[in-house]
Amino acid sequence: MDIGKDLVAASATPLVMAILSEGSSYGYAINKRVGELSGGEIQWMDGMLYPLLHRLERNGYVEATWGKSETGRRRKYYRLTDQGREELAHQQRQWQVVDSALRGIWCTSINLVLQGN
Repeated sequence: MDIGKDLVAASATPLVMAILSEGSSYGYAINKRVGELSGGEIQWMDGMLYPLLHRLERNGYVEATWGKSETGRRRKYYRLTDQGREELAHQQRQWQVVDSALRGIWCTSINLVLQGN
């Protein structure tokens, strides 16, 4: 399925923040988790993820620290801050409203189609 750029862009911030609410992570692992959560339907390029992580860091929602992977390679790890957790809760409430509105209109639309209107 080809998910439109606008929807991918709109969902990127809450997706990354929700993934980081599970624990600290690094870019490749975040990208992999997005793929897992979407059943492989959402695939991000590095050019999308890292600017988003840097913006979240500038806004105080994420902190980054350098660490080492199991193989000894340097890797930048990101974690959600307390301010980020508050922002994630705020975004979750917003997405719940959008989800509810869409479900409502889609259920109405389906009923109209089934009734032949």
